[in-house]
Amino acid sequence: MYAIIETGGKQYRVQEGDVLFIEKLPVDAGETIEVDRVLAVAKDGDLRVGTPLVEGAKVVLKAEKHGKGKKIIVFKYKPKKNYRRKKGHRQPYTRVVVEKIEA
Repeated sequence: MYAIIETGGKQYRVQEGDVLFIEKLPVDAGETIEVDRVLAVAKDGDLRVGTPLVEGAKVVLKAEKHGKGKKIIVFKYKPKKNYRRKKGHRQPYTRVVVEKIEA
């Protein structure tokens, strides 16, 4: 059984027990989150696709920890004009475990 959910502006294909790194959520570590933006659910070969969401379906996630991703370098420049800007960025994330898919 799997589901396709949307959170943080991104879509994920999840199964029970999966570990995901999603956009940071305003919850404490150890709390559960219910995601009701379920786009599709597949169970025993039967696929239910929502228009746009599947009615009554939800996915329960458990937040494990918060952190920051690897640093990326944002470098802007204009040739021949001596314009250079170097900036680093680390995207915050929440590590979650899929506990249950309810359809």
